[in-house]
Amino acid sequence: QVVLVESGGGLVQPGGSLRLSCAASTGIFSFRMYTMGWYRQAPGKQRELVADITSDGTTNYADSLKGRFTISRDNAKNTVYLQMNTLKPEDTAAYYCSAARTSSRYWGQGTQVTVSS
Repeated sequence: QVVLVESGGGLVQPGGSLRLSCAASTGIFSFRMYTMGWYRQAPGKQRELVADITSDGTTNYADSLKGRFTISRDNAKNTVYLQMNTLKPEDTAAYYCSAARTSSRYWGQGTQVTVSS
């Protein structure tokens, strides 16, 4: 069983930066086996992939976000991060952390990111 808790969301001005964290309540050996991801869902929109990172460190990003967002993980801390730079109003959404391994999928409760002046 994996429990995910996101933090770091909030209000930021356009052009600003924010770093999201997702802490997983699992041992480090188990954590390493999971592909960790960040998804977001804006009002009236479907949930979409922002980025993910595999157990071996391979990263994948939504094309439109490459160069602005960076996903990373610290297996010793059972934590995955999302560094968001040059934020735009269209980045406003609820951001969700995900852990996936074979047929198992876990979701965090989400953290709100609002980009506005």
